[in-house]
Amino acid sequence: MHSCSGHYGGHMTTPVLEARGLTRTYGRGSTRFDALKGVSLAVHQGESLAIVGKSGSGKSTLMHLLALLDKPSTGEVLLDGTDAASLGAREVNRTRNSTFGFVFQQFFLTPKTSVLDNVVLPLKIAGVSASERKRRGMAALDALGLADKAKSDANDLSGGQKQRVVIARALVGEPSVIFADEPTGNLDSNTGEIVEDLLFGLQRERGITLVVVTHDEELAARCDRSVNVRDGLIVGGSDAPAPATHEHGRHSA
Repeated sequence: MHSCSGHYGGHMTTPVLEARGLTRTYGRGSTRFDALKGVSLAVHQGESLAIVGKSGSGKSTLMHLLALLDKPSTGEVLLDGTDAASLGAREVNRTRNSTFGFVFQQFFLTPKTSVLDNVVLPLKIAGVSASERKRRGMAALDALGLADKAKSDANDLSGGQKQRVVIARALVGEPSVIFADEPTGNLDSNTGEIVEDLLFGLQRERGITLVVVTHDEELAARCDRSVNVRDGLIVGGSDAPAPATHEHGRHSA
């Protein structure tokens, strides 16, 4: 079982993240492109949500707005009921660095820097002391079976190991929400499944909210629920918890 249903049963609590009427427009005149056309969505503490859609559907734009990596043209993003537009730039940066963790398809690792230094970068930005950075960085690597690679250059790792380093970096700030954008897109199917197992296992153990952006229906099927984005709109899926009888397993290939 890969769900953590029960964390958000009944939806009585304020959503950890909420989008209200989000639009995002790029360019103007003949180059205008409406990436999102009025999307509303609630994400609840401890659940796993897949945002599913084809390339260009608007799914990554939606994630970037929820993660405060971009600002909507119109509409609101609420964090625990607070409008993100009311936060100053410093508070937005602090939230991104301490409340959110990120796992992208591209690894964004500094190649000739040690694995440990890559993992603790968010803590360095946050001003955490060197000794505490090392303690938390090693704990994150240990949780992902990479403690023995701490001093290795990131360059020297396999693709699957690099993605585990990225997950360790996402976890090191002890975030309440992890955003994963096509987290297994660069990995072969066996390695991808190992990385998925790690992500869902950590989500379950730590009560983390996991938002996965993907076009992979098997990956989406592992989440508690999913929404489908097409042409900048949510066109399907469930914005309610999956029924208790739903099996959260990987479909056989």
